[in-house]
Amino acid sequence: MELEKLSTLSRKIDELIVLCTQLRQENRILREGELTWKRERSQLVERNEMARTKVEAMIGRLRALEQET
Repeated sequence: MELEKLSTLSRKIDELIVLCTQLRQENRILREGELTWKRERSQLVERNEMARTKVEAMIGRLRALEQET
């Protein structure tokens, strides 16, 4: 009976070790994905700001042309 309990306990511990390993790998992958998304978001924010600046400059030039006529 004790041998059976020890065997069950050993099996459950092995399953927990496998699960822990899988969760660590999944966590690593998720963290890497998060870093990728953060970099991409930063680049998009920068591009958006550049586009906004260009549009504001164009609007300024159009207004200047409008006032000249």
